[in-house]
Amino acid sequence: MRSIIVLLLLNLLTDCSVSFTAKVPPGPVVAHVGSTVILPCWISPAQNAEALEIRWYRHEDFRYTVLYFQHGKIQDEQEETFRNRSSLTPRSDLSGGLKGGDVSLQLEKIIIQDEALFHCYVNGDSDYSSAELELKVTAPGSAPVLFPRPLDDGRLNVSCSSSGWYPEPNITWTSDQRKTLRPAAVSLHRAADGLFSVHSWTTVSPSDAQLVSCSVSTTTGESKEGKVDIQGFISSDSSDLWKPLFLTLLICALLGLAGLILYKYRNILTGKKAAGPDGENLPVQERKGYIEVQMSDNAYENASVPVDMNIEDLRKHAEQITIDRENISPDLTVSGDCKSVRDSPKYHHTAEEFPYQLCAFGAQQFTSGRHYWELELALPPNPPKLSWLIGVVKHKHFSGKDRSALTPSRGFWFLCSDGENGFNTNTDPPITLSISPRPERLGVLLDYDEGLLEFYNVKERKHLLSMHTRFSGSIVPLFNPGVGDKSPLKIVDCPVEEDSPAELTVPSQSNCSAENITEA
Repeated sequence: MRSIIVLLLLNLLTDCSVSFTAKVPPGPVVAHVGSTVILPCWISPAQNAEALEIRWYRHEDFRYTVLYFQHGKIQDEQEETFRNRSSLTPRSDLSGGLKGGDVSLQLEKIIIQDEALFHCYVNGDSDYSSAELELKVTAPGSAPVLFPRPLDDGRLNVSCSSSGWYPEPNITWTSDQRKTLRPAAVSLHRAADGLFSVHSWTTVSPSDAQLVSCSVSTTTGESKEGKVDIQGFISSDSSDLWKPLFLTLLICALLGLAGLILYKYRNILTGKKAAGPDGENLPVQERKGYIEVQMSDNAYENASVPVDMNIEDLRKHAEQITIDRENISPDLTVSGDCKSVRDSPKYHHTAEEFPYQLCAFGAQQFTSGRHYWELELALPPNPPKLSWLIGVVKHKHFSGKDRSALTPSRGFWFLCSDGENGFNTNTDPPITLSISPRPERLGVLLDYDEGLLEFYNVKERKHLLSMHTRFSGSIVPLFNPGVGDKSPLKIVDCPVEEDSPAELTVPSQSNCSAENITEA
C-alpha cells in the first residue's frame, strides 16, 4: 500500500515538473481596423494552463501588459488602451481552451496603434516559456474618385482622391491599354486617427486613351480601383459644341443690351420714370432674369475626398437656415423654431432600405453665391446619429419615395449615412465612403456659381467630400433625419461676420420662412 502511494506521489511530481514550450503560428497576423482578431498561442506538450501564469505584453517589456492571468483569473494590470478589449479566447473549437493549454489572446475593436510585436509568456512552478507574434493592422480605404477637367491645350487634367487607408498607400495610373501613366503629383495626408488620405493627378490626351484608371493599394494586398471615360467627357464638353452656344449667347446679349438702351432712351424722351430694380413696372418679357440659360444637371457628376479645411473661413458664409413646414413628410416631427426634425413616434419603418421619403426642406432658396450651414448630429448624452441624409435639392422637386427618384438628373445632391451600411452619395455611379470618426456636427457649403457642394466634419475640422455639378434654378437645403436614432437632426446657427455684405435670396412661403439672407 505504501509503495502505491509513493508511486502516485512520484508521478504527480513528475507531471508538475514537465517542461513546456509556448508556440505561435509562423508569420504575422493581419487584422482590419475595427475588427476582432485572435492571436494564437498554446503550450506544448498540451497540459492544463488554468494554474499557470499567463502574460501578454508588447515592446519586450512587462510594463506594457496587454493581459495578465494569474491565480485562475485575469488581473487588473494592463495598458489602459486594452482595457475591456482583451480576453483569453480559444483559437478554435477543438483546442480545449485553457484546460488544453490554449492561451490565445483576443483583441476587439482593432485600431492602428495596436500594430506591434506581441509576446506570449507562460510561467509554471518549474518552467517558463515565451513566443513572439506580430500583429499587422490594415485599413482598406474608399474607392478612388476620379474627376477630369479640360486644359487649354486640349488635354485633360484627371484628379484621383481616396481616404481611410493604412498602411501608407501607393497610387498607380493606367490607360485602357494597361499603359502606365506618370502622375504629375502625389500628396499624402495622415489624420489624427492614423489613417491616410491620398490625392494625385495626371494629364492625358484624348487621342491616347479612352478609359483612365487610378488604383490605390497597400503592401498588405489591399487594392481599390476607379475609372473614368474621358472620351465621354470630351464629347459632352467639346469646344465644338460650345462654339454655337457661345455665338448664340453673344447675339442674345447684344440684342438685350440694345433693347435696354432703347428702352431707357425712350424714358428720357417721354419723361417717364424708369422701373424699379425689381422690374415690377416692366412687361413680363423685359423683366430681369426672364431669359435664362439652362445647363444640364447631369452633364457631369463626380465627387472627390480632400483633407482638412479652416472652419472659421467657411462660417464667413453662414446662413440662418430653417425648415419649411409646408413642404415636409407627414411622418416627420418639426420643432417650434423650425430648427430640429426627427421621425415621428407613430412612424414604423420595416424595410431594410433607407427611408428616403422622410425628407424636409429648407425655407431659404439660393440662386447664386456661397452659402454655409451646420447640423448637429449628436446631442449628449446620445451617441452620433447613424441614420441621416443631408444635401440640397432644386426648389419644388420635392417628390420621391425611393433612391431611384432622388438623382442629380432630378435635382437632388446629397450625402447619406445609412447606419451600418456606411456612407454613400447619389452621384452616378454611387460612391461608398469610409468616414472615420462618425461626424457629430456636419458642415455644408453650397457654392452655386462654381457648381460645388461640400461636406465637413466640423468637430474634427475635416473636409469629407466635394460634389461637382451644374446648378440651375433655385436650390434649397435638404434634410432627412432617418429613423431609429435618439437624437434629432438639428440645424445650428453659426456666427456671421458683421461686415458681410447682404445678398437678397428668395425665401419660400412657410411658417418658418426667413427674411433677407446675408452672404459673404
